[in-house]
Amino acid sequence: MRTSLLLLLSFSGITLSKPINQVFYDAGSNRQVVMQGQVFDVPSNPQPGFNLNLDELRLVQLSEGQEPVWMTELEKIEAKAKGLRFFDITDNRNLGLSADFRVATKASYPPLSAHEQVTKVIKTLSTEGPRANLEKFSSFRTRYYRSETGKESQQWLLSKINEVTADFASPSLKSLIGIDEFHHPWGQHSIIVRINGSDAANDQIVILGAHQDSTNLWPFLAAPGADDDGSGSVTILESYRALLASDFHPIRPVEFHWYSAEEGGLLGSQAIAQHYEAQGLKVYAMSQYDMTAWVKRGTVEEVGVIVDYVDSALTEFNKGLITEYLDIPFVETKCGYACSDHAPWSKAGYPSIFTIEGAFENSNHRNIHTANDRIDISDEFSFSHMLEFSKLAVAFAIELGG
Repeated sequence: MRTSLLLLLSFSGITLSKPINQVFYDAGSNRQVVMQGQVFDVPSNPQPGFNLNLDELRLVQLSEGQEPVWMTELEKIEAKAKGLRFFDITDNRNLGLSADFRVATKASYPPLSAHEQVTKVIKTLSTEGPRANLEKFSSFRTRYYRSETGKESQQWLLSKINEVTADFASPSLKSLIGIDEFHHPWGQHSIIVRINGSDAANDQIVILGAHQDSTNLWPFLAAPGADDDGSGSVTILESYRALLASDFHPIRPVEFHWYSAEEGGLLGSQAIAQHYEAQGLKVYAMSQYDMTAWVKRGTVEEVGVIVDYVDSALTEFNKGLITEYLDIPFVETKCGYACSDHAPWSKAGYPSIFTIEGAFENSNHRNIHTANDRIDISDEFSFSHMLEFSKLAVAFAIELGG
């Protein structure tokens, strides 16, 4: 298995680090790395505002069924620039240990039954809040998870969630809501908002997720991350606001997750999924919203429904939500292994799905992971398109939360 993995990396132009007790790069030498035709100087000293050791060794899973390999942080960055997707499992090696049990007891999903309630809430959604929130969220120089501004952006997001809760939740609803940071050693914490269900016996959780971090191809550079994944972050925030304003009291618990460190190898979502698995928590359904703003010029506006590495029954249910509640159609598409934060939940055996801004090949590949991932880069960046995903998130929460 290791031979085939080495061939994969060799074909991609990635050189693996030497054995664990050695380091592939000499930290004292003048180093450069070439990625996508650009030459970057590799710093030999810590960079101000960043807590990133490029020579630190990490255990990385590059494909399903293959043995993980040790790579430096620099090699991870190179791999990502080559388009490889992966789990960094260094701190989450127990994820999925009880997955077989959960896969064998998969949930089923009922026919849609909350049309009146869903459509009432959908009518209150707006592009005004998402625009203002994304203007602020993408104004941080970078939201890289190992940067000071990445921590600052997370603190701003937490304050905004608290503000929305204070402004829109009724006193009775506030008593059901918990807002918590899930702490990570790199400093930028994930955020979990839980609306407790009215039926204590119904403990299966409904989760809506997005990732709050951003990155540049070279992580020390600016990364506004407006689409990836500022768009998904404010999409689910708007759905949360509308649900609170409607005095939504779910039967089963509904959670909103804003994950840290997706760009580092799904680190934040892995840590949370592993924690839920270890605690024996039940997840009824998990839906990821990663990149919801881009409508490529010359294409049909549609919702991309990911059909690989997802739960098939929940995916079919999600298609039904799109058909019933959205003004645009869906298109089936694939994104590959470990492509967003739904993947750790699937690895743990929980039913998870992923929707994206369109067919994967039509998404915003040109600008993400660059300084050009901005709101104003093109009229292809669409807040009305994002609104369709807020509708979907509202429908997901109400139809499954009860």
